[in-house]
Amino acid sequence: MPGLLIIAHAPLATALKLAARHTFAEAAERIETLDVPPNLPPEEIEAQARVLLARAQDTDPRHEALVLTDVFGATPCNVVLRLADGVKVKVVTGANVPMLWRAMNYAHEPLEILITRALAGGTQGVMQIASTRPQNQAIHPTHDQDHRHHQQ
Repeated sequence: MPGLLIIAHAPLATALKLAARHTFAEAAERIETLDVPPNLPPEEIEAQARVLLARAQDTDPRHEALVLTDVFGATPCNVVLRLADGVKVKVVTGANVPMLWRAMNYAHEPLEILITRALAGGTQGVMQIASTRPQNQAIHPTHDQDHRHHQQ
């Protein structure tokens, strides 16, 4: 089971872990997180990320880890790219709750399959939904004192 590290702008990493705990309570305890505050030097972020990544890798006998980060090109992503080797440690950016839940659901899979599942969850979880009531639904008044406007 590959280890999992979430590194993101504060407080997103912790918030994502809390969302994981909501659905996958026991598995979420194995997630390592790093919330990157503003104005922290990249060298310090990298040192903290290195320690957390090692802990994440220690949860897997193959020492594999998936790192989720929030924004491509931003500091959390840039820091973790210096730590990822592309073989045992891989990075996926654009982290969101559907991506994380999919990764948690398939945590038993090998790293390559886990990444495919996480990416599918992340992209399929982003969609436009109807923001208005469909036209064929009746309006239900909230203050119908006469009780005359009820659907039959």
